[in-house]
Amino acid sequence: MTGADTRELLLSRIRDVADHPKPGVLFKDITPLLADPKAFTALTDALAELCVLHGATKVVGLEARGFILAAPVAVRAGLGFIPVRKAGKLPGATLSQAYELEYGTAEMEVHAEDLEAGDRVLVIDDVLATGGTAEASVELVRRAGAEVVGVAVLMELGFLGGRARLEPALRGAPLEALITL
Repeated sequence: MTGADTRELLLSRIRDVADHPKPGVLFKDITPLLADPKAFTALTDALAELCVLHGATKVVGLEARGFILAAPVAVRAGLGFIPVRKAGKLPGATLSQAYELEYGTAEMEVHAEDLEAGDRVLVIDDVLATGGTAEASVELVRRAGAEVVGVAVLMELGFLGGRARLEPALRGAPLEALITL
């Protein structure tokens, strides 16, 4: 399957839901994609190929839909999977990173002992919107001592400006979006 074929298959399985979670928002629902084994496999394969391309040794998945994508990618690529969670969800000692949202602030955490110097991390999430979550995760991975080799997302909502916000934090590492809307 070519890259264009994969993109078309993935796009055909993403459902638009009007006025969710609030009026005026057009939500991009990936659950039909996840329910289709051919599409989910194509997505997993495409992201696993990016792990190989960028020499990743570990995969970080962002809560919550990023977990669904990143875990099978890690298995397919033969790499470890590290969850980055909302504050207070991980037991034991964690590193945390606060970040700005359009309506306030939030915080993410990771178990620092799961990442170390020499680890090459690909950060995976479902959507790049305003870029705040991805930016915070990149900083968190670096604070844990690992190198960020890139960020990969299923969808980039280009009109929200997340790429412009994220690129300085990437310090030259690539941002890979399988679909840009």
